[in-house]
Amino acid sequence: MDNRNRERLTRDGIRLHEPRDFDGMHKAGRLAAEILDAVAPMVSAGQNTGALDEAIRTLIDDAGAVSATIGYKGYKHASCISVNHVVCHGIPSSRKILKNGDILNIDVTVIVDGWHGDSSRMYSAGKISRRAERLIQVTHDALMQAIEAVRPGNTFGDVGHAVQSYVERHRMSVVREFCGHGLGRVFHAPPNVLHYGSPGSREKLEEGMFFTIEPMVNLGRPETKILPDHWTAVTRDRSLSAQFEHAVGVTENGCEVFTLSPAGMFHPTRN
Repeated sequence: MDNRNRERLTRDGIRLHEPRDFDGMHKAGRLAAEILDAVAPMVSAGQNTGALDEAIRTLIDDAGAVSATIGYKGYKHASCISVNHVVCHGIPSSRKILKNGDILNIDVTVIVDGWHGDSSRMYSAGKISRRAERLIQVTHDALMQAIEAVRPGNTFGDVGHAVQSYVERHRMSVVREFCGHGLGRVFHAPPNVLHYGSPGSREKLEEGMFFTIEPMVNLGRPETKILPDHWTAVTRDRSLSAQFEHAVGVTENGCEVFTLSPAGMFHPTRN
């Protein structure tokens, strides 16, 4: 019998992976992080997002991996690149030229030996405003607060509350329409990992759960809208938006982060 068929599910339909599966997720997560490290020097004013995506596609091919996004629901690119007021799912294009002061999120998902590595992080083109710096910092730190809440016995409500309370304390807003998700041998699986919520609510965290935490934070109001391309989500008030994403696995005493930057480049101002 295929070992994958013997994996356990919680009563909420969340897959509980075996200890040996952590190795596969670390390999996939590391490649995603290495690719995001490698593309960093290319991000500059005058660069176009289509060229960044082509570089990412080449890096994935050269590693012998597969892009999870090419062909996903008809999507044609190896990354999503979301600039300034684009919240997520920005489509790379040779016509989208970065300007000095732009901030952008690059989101990459790779498949390595059947396992998915999914991560995104923020970048800056040239000198950015103090408000943009503060938005990036708060979003990064909100993700770290959420990761601290990941351990058996806590709940997904605890994870969401960690993000929401931190962000709102800094007078910013959490996007509600998009969330993290279960991950592993499939791209998207239960549970939905909301970035807001009440302590103690929702499903309990259990050892062996794999999922992403990927808060999207707006300087203005939380509302978004989808552009006519049916992919690109933007802030309704055109305020700046930022996002960071890690993939994690719940362990006996806490969690492991699968998508750590080997070069320590996850935060754009700490390179």
